[in-house]
Amino acid sequence: MSYIQNFNLYRNLVEEWISKRITVPHLPEKSLFEAMRYSLMAGGKRLRPVLSLAVCDMLEGDREDVMPFACAIEMIHAYSLIHDDLPCMDNDDFRRGKPTNHKVFGEAKAILAGDALLNTACEIMLDAVLADDRDPLGKAAAARIIMDAAGSAGMIAGQIIDLESEHASISFEELCRMHRLKTGALIRASILSAARLCRADQKIWEALDRYGQYIGLAFQIKDDLLDYEGDAEVIGKSTGSDEKNHKSTYVTLLGIKKAKELLKETVEEAVKVLKDLQSADFLIKTAAYIAERER
Repeated sequence: MSYIQNFNLYRNLVEEWISKRITVPHLPEKSLFEAMRYSLMAGGKRLRPVLSLAVCDMLEGDREDVMPFACAIEMIHAYSLIHDDLPCMDNDDFRRGKPTNHKVFGEAKAILAGDALLNTACEIMLDAVLADDRDPLGKAAAARIIMDAAGSAGMIAGQIIDLESEHASISFEELCRMHRLKTGALIRASILSAARLCRADQKIWEALDRYGQYIGLAFQIKDDLLDYEGDAEVIGKSTGSDEKNHKSTYVTLLGIKKAKELLKETVEEAVKVLKDLQSADFLIKTAAYIAERER
């Protein structure tokens, strides 16, 4: 099976699980669920849950243990995109080739849809903890890894730094910290939560931790490059939004040539930390995929 076939297999498993979990009831509040599904089922790479499932397979774990947490991460990611696109944040009109959530449902409902996705993610993880009579503490620890990455010590902290650094000059170190929190934290958590659920030993844990940090950085550098030189029709959203919003990026700080060099170096480091691990081929190829993607 090729890398892309394997990736799509994981992706389809995630799509199926999520679609069954978030349905539209025949209730007065059904428009809330329509808004939730609109963004959650709008496509996307599903990179984060794919990484969780790949780590599970690498460690010969049970996919049924990992899947609820993997899909919870995707719901958290979807909520963050809904909120990021709002006029008070990045003010984007398109996401994945479609009008953004607030353009379809209005700002108030978009905010509530994002809130509901975050709460549903927590419910899913708590259900998994409560249903486990073998290792509930292990599942609770995985949930804690994810929520730490999503909260005020992770993604939300990074978003605050991003907002407050608009129209301001920040250093390379400050930029790296911002994106380590805003983008990298949830990617890293998708890897480490699965590692915890599969009881990875210390050596494997440390290697996966470093790998997660490197590919989180690589993902953001590539995003910055795509915003500068990508094709809006392929990406599915407007390019040049970073410049429009006066944001500091790896391209604005380093220039396009050095940003590409940093991306290459970061991917090489990600691959290097996995060289001694067995069955890490998919993760190694994922590092290259992140650098080569067109959207």
